[in-house]
Amino acid sequence: MPAFNTTDPMLENTDAGLYCRICNFYIDPWRPVERAVITHAHADHARAGCGSYLAAPECARLIKARLGPDVNVQELSYGVSLALHGIRLSLHPAGHILGSAQVRLERNGDVWVVTGDFKRDPDPTCAPFELLRCHTLVTESTFGLPVFRWPEPETVMADITAWWRKNAAEGNPSLLFAYSMGKAQRILAGVDPTTGPIFTHGAVESIVQAYRDAGIRLPPTRAVAEARMKGEFSGALVVAPPSAEGAAWMRRFVNASRAFASGWMQIRGNRRRRSLDRGFVLSDHADWKGLLDTIEASGAERIWVTHGYAAEVVQFLKEKGLAAVAARTAFSGETEAPDA
Repeated sequence: MPAFNTTDPMLENTDAGLYCRICNFYIDPWRPVERAVITHAHADHARAGCGSYLAAPECARLIKARLGPDVNVQELSYGVSLALHGIRLSLHPAGHILGSAQVRLERNGDVWVVTGDFKRDPDPTCAPFELLRCHTLVTESTFGLPVFRWPEPETVMADITAWWRKNAAEGNPSLLFAYSMGKAQRILAGVDPTTGPIFTHGAVESIVQAYRDAGIRLPPTRAVAEARMKGEFSGALVVAPPSAEGAAWMRRFVNASRAFASGWMQIRGNRRRRSLDRGFVLSDHADWKGLLDTIEASGAERIWVTHGYAAEVVQFLKEKGLAAVAARTAFSGETEAPDA
């Protein structure tokens, strides 16, 4: 993009998060504020207690599923501009989960983009990432190290199905831990449902229903709590949030094989520490290459890097001659926080 210099930034870092002083709103605030623009519905980005929320329609549906039907959410469809005090605000697909969005702000030709959490890999349960050109890019860096390079999602889904099929042949349940909003639904859409019955933890099932209500096609599932007969879990796939690991809830799954689907499974020590049978490398965030490709293709002159390995990414970008800074954040990235 053409160079654009400004001494009057559209966003600033505050104790409550990214703040647009001109329009008096926060993007993914860390605590309750009067007006919040939300990139996606995970609990660490869409916090309870705000006076009003602005989000993409599918994100609004998930916010209400989490925070209650009476929460004040204004919907803004992808690509539609909202004029506010000389700034044009629009939302664009981030590819992270259903309804996830990048926030684009433009004033007098100066363009800022806040990616929120994003991924570049295909996902049938959400709109694909849209590359945006800008002068200032505010990007996540959850997996901002060269070690994080994702395998093809189709290969991972085939591996999950093969693991499930093997356990089913032995009459054992396959207990798969995955974040309840986004990751679990992506897995359900990608595995072969003819392998056997699928059960879900209550936290997963409620979001599954919200996805179905949004028109996302998912295979039939049953909540674990609905099972009444002994042996119903034999050969079944059971999808549960990581927070369920170690809970009394798990005692019903006799001889279960346990696995976790996460980008953190790229580090083999994480699997050993959790005493898992399998670890599947599947993330809803950009890997190292996806992160760097996005920064370069944006054409941004200034890069703010948030959460994850921000210091490492900033150092790398500076060595490449780019103007990069680490922006303070309270976001947790891909941890168990989204299941809170």
